[in-house]
Amino acid sequence: MITVRDFTEELEQEALATRRVLQRVPESKLGWKPHEKSMTLGQLAMHVATLPGAIAELALQSEFQINTAIPRPQAASVNELMAALDQSLAKAKSALGKMDDATLASNWRMKDGDREVFAMPRAALLRTVMLNHWYHHRGQLTVYLRQTGAALPPVYGDTADENPFA
Repeated sequence: MITVRDFTEELEQEALATRRVLQRVPESKLGWKPHEKSMTLGQLAMHVATLPGAIAELALQSEFQINTAIPRPQAASVNELMAALDQSLAKAKSALGKMDDATLASNWRMKDGDREVFAMPRAALLRTVMLNHWYHHRGQLTVYLRQTGAALPPVYGDTADENPFA
């Protein structure tokens, strides 16, 4: 069974790679987007920066209403992204610190009014939405970076731009 400590350690480890990716966001391209239906680079980067804290805090609640509006703020600078990431990580660690194994095993629910859409253990919410969803969008952000001409930092190994093992 995964523990709160396991989540905290993975969060800290992955924060290093996320920080490297966010530092490469070109400020001159924050309004760029690859398609009219896509988020802008600044919105996606801010989503990546704020996701862990938002989801960890959500996991402390018993339920979430599916029709809740999800804000997509636009980053104004890389400094703003770094500050948002630091704040998000602090929120996530604080929320995780309020949990124990029993909390991780207890159910969290997504609802549409009174109708339950689905329920899952909080540990599953943290794994799938706080972490896996975070990694998904961080990967999406690296594609945005490549398309805007930014050099990609290493995440799990070398990139065409940088080899940490050389």
